[in-house]
Amino acid sequence: MNKIALITGATSGIGRATARLLVRHGFDIIATGRRTDRLRELETEITGARVLTLAFDVRDKASVKAAISSLPADWQQIDVLLNNAGNAHGLSPIQSGDEQDWEMMLDINVKGLLYVSKEVIPLMIGRQQGHIINIGSVAGKEAYPNGNVYNASKFAVDALSQGMRFDLIKEGIKVSEINPGLVQTEFSEVRFKGNKDRAEAVYKGFKPLVAEDIADLILFMVTRPPHVNLAEVLIFPAAQASATVVHKA
Repeated sequence: MNKIALITGATSGIGRATARLLVRHGFDIIATGRRTDRLRELETEITGARVLTLAFDVRDKASVKAAISSLPADWQQIDVLLNNAGNAHGLSPIQSGDEQDWEMMLDINVKGLLYVSKEVIPLMIGRQQGHIINIGSVAGKEAYPNGNVYNASKFAVDALSQGMRFDLIKEGIKVSEINPGLVQTEFSEVRFKGNKDRAEAVYKGFKPLVAEDIADLILFMVTRPPHVNLAEVLIFPAAQASATVVHKA
């Protein structure tokens, strides 16, 4: 029987790349996201494995609970939870930040991770096994100018990952965290609210990571022997040395 991976934010970027890769390596996938059209595309695309799609917004606690509760019995044995859903909104000094942007980042990046984990963890505890991988960021390791609330949300992911590891160790559940640097996905386009020129400029002059690079790392993590846990990985493109130091040609 294939292992089952539940992936949040599976409609684009790292989540979508990971779903595609894990299927090729014998996983069945529960793909979740807000965009039903993209979930349908993913469902149609995947062959050779089972795929179940759940459309919900991780910010909506009731929707999260209803979606996970609706899983048929043969989908409840979740082996891997990838908490990937997350966004940056805006890049402004704290004194001129948009409160709606703040709420969006805290609701998705922190509360959404908690809501999904809260529903999935009991299913893992019941079997005394599982692996939770939280997608953090270098922004959760070091603050940078105008990052403020996004930094705070990813620092929270870092703290939650450590706390979850303490609390779940006795339940046989691994907890890992991946902290990427610059990955070229829809991230910057969302941050700059559809301004493609500004988004594309972020990745000019060097070779950034792509979603498939992070998917490769996730596959490596979830295929280690049971006694091995890659607890935390900071992953950069070769041209990046920190949150703010990037060598551009």
